[in-house]
Amino acid sequence: MTSEPVRCQWSRGDELYRRYHDEEWGVPLHDDRMLFEFLVLEGAQAGLSWITVLKKRPAYRAAFDGFDYARIAQYDEDKVRCLLENPGIIRNELKIRSAIRNAGAFIRVREEFGAFNDYIWGFVDGKPVQNAWPDLSRVPAETPLSNKISRDLKRRGFNFVGPTIVYAHMQATGMVNDHTTDCFRYGEVQALVS
Repeated sequence: MTSEPVRCQWSRGDELYRRYHDEEWGVPLHDDRMLFEFLVLEGAQAGLSWITVLKKRPAYRAAFDGFDYARIAQYDEDKVRCLLENPGIIRNELKIRSAIRNAGAFIRVREEFGAFNDYIWGFVDGKPVQNAWPDLSRVPAETPLSNKISRDLKRRGFNFVGPTIVYAHMQATGMVNDHTTDCFRYGEVQALVS
């Protein structure tokens, strides 16, 4: 009989959470389309639980054209109405319009920096911040760096990118390693960049 590995406390209990934790969360991500997907999903999560968003993720991918930011930036009022009628996603008009607005801002950042990846990872000099939290209670909801990134994103025309959303994005995309030190993924994720 094999015992379950120790995981970050937040990921225990739900199989979808476990898979996300074990396979994606905290892994350094450098693909612009995926970085945009997480920006949209983190914004959609505001005020809700992450498990709600994870359950709706396949529907989001279908509704938002696979998170093709060039297509999303062109969405018109008919498409907004269609999205507002889609029961598979979070039908919050502000969040839907934010995704469209952010697609345009995302494209402008790509034009300036060559890739959104180069822009966002530049805040950590291209290397993940390696934290060492002993338990979930120590993991912050935001940091001075997420505040700085949030301000810069807002200056560039993004919205639904407050410091907490930005920090969640940093955690999800591996800009910070916030697996707790007792979690089996802590060392594995750390080794990805060592």
